[in-house]
Amino acid sequence: MGDNKNFVKEITNIDEDFAQWYTDIVRKAELADYTDTKGCIAIRPYGYAIWENIQNYADKLFKETGVKNTYFPVLIPESLLEKEKDHVEGFAPEVAWVTEAGGEKLDEKLCIRPTSETIFTTMYSKWLKSWRDLPFVYNQWCSVLRWEKETRPFLRSREFLWQEGHTIHETAEEAKERTLKMLEIYADVAEKFLAIPVIKGIKTETEKFAGADETYTIEAMTYDGKALQSGTSHYFGQNFTKPFEVKFQNREGKEEYAYQTSWGISTRLIGAIIMAHGDNRGLKLPPKVAPIQVVIVPVAMHKEGVKEKAEEVYNKLKSKYRTEIDLRDQVSPGYKFNDWEMKGVPIRIELGPRDIENGVCVAVRRDTAEKITIQLNELENKLEGILNEIQDNMFETCKKRMEAKTTTAHNLEEFQENINKEQGFIKAMWCGNAECEAKIKELTAAKSRCIPFEQEHIDDKCVCCGKPADKMVIWGRQY
Repeated sequence: MGDNKNFVKEITNIDEDFAQWYTDIVRKAELADYTDTKGCIAIRPYGYAIWENIQNYADKLFKETGVKNTYFPVLIPESLLEKEKDHVEGFAPEVAWVTEAGGEKLDEKLCIRPTSETIFTTMYSKWLKSWRDLPFVYNQWCSVLRWEKETRPFLRSREFLWQEGHTIHETAEEAKERTLKMLEIYADVAEKFLAIPVIKGIKTETEKFAGADETYTIEAMTYDGKALQSGTSHYFGQNFTKPFEVKFQNREGKEEYAYQTSWGISTRLIGAIIMAHGDNRGLKLPPKVAPIQVVIVPVAMHKEGVKEKAEEVYNKLKSKYRTEIDLRDQVSPGYKFNDWEMKGVPIRIELGPRDIENGVCVAVRRDTAEKITIQLNELENKLEGILNEIQDNMFETCKKRMEAKTTTAHNLEEFQENINKEQGFIKAMWCGNAECEAKIKELTAAKSRCIPFEQEHIDDKCVCCGKPADKMVIWGRQY
């Protein structure tokens, strides 16, 4: 127990200071660290391995729908950024500029990409000739830079990793279909891979992406009941293709502007995993995304045959599961147990002299702390079922929390009471007026998260002004 107490003392209690608990986990679980570049983090190997797993899973889903990967420059000339008025205004405060290079002042400022609509669209205007060339369904995995004032590792750092898809299509219908298809893929990544339930919907006019006609989103909920935007997909119509002259000869032989989409998920999903699943013992990783699914910890390693048996089990498991063996001899087994719990490894296998004598081992589940005695000759086959159970249980746990922290409000008083008591999602009717949205935000610090696809009729009137309302909106405070 001595080990345990000291170890857990090093992270802040999740219920006392959630924000500090989060930062502690990022550092103690060795996911990332602060750097000398203000507002930017170094992603450590363990954190990067999580990102690689997300990347591989998402990339496969993208490619199944015809997405092709590409790469575009990190620097974008100022003249390109200024072609789409709403877009440049939306991003202006966050843009970093390169004004000098090779010891000389540049003729034209270059921005470090905050997002790449402008440069993709410029190239599309050169490459597109006829309707037969369409669609262009391109994506790039890269980093972007946004000069955020307030930063927090993974959730909001100045430079972050993401993918950005940019597509152009022959018709508005086809572009809209692609926008929604990508949102479904994002929901799949969150729910089936990361075990995080999400709400799918469309953003309000105020909250949509700068330059988009429509922005669709998946919204997740953190342990403390805040909302986390976890992926967005945008339908642009011809907002970029017109100023950038992206046109083609249509089937009737006439010139027409293409219809465009863009969509992205980022390393913010690592923040979502920490905030949706973690606890006072540290990180808790769903087996599908976990860099290490099973860790073997030999107990009383100095005793004859223990280390050898552990290595034998490791060699058996490693071809089927992402497996690690802990042979450190300078720390106690108790320290190791805590260490692997902090890192969120789904299953820990404890193997001591008595276990070996009895031909068994003890498997400890990270999600429930349940200890299961398993025959060593059955271990390889049994683990698969347990890992699937952990994945499902972690999703259900989050889902139940989201349901418990989702309330309805019929008027402002009820809205304020609910948000201060539960700090979760609030379902409430809205008249469609941006002034009501602004007033709710001012009074409660809650923003509209989305107008969910699954609508419910809660009332006939707006929660804020009492005027007729036919849209149910999900509201919440955000990270």
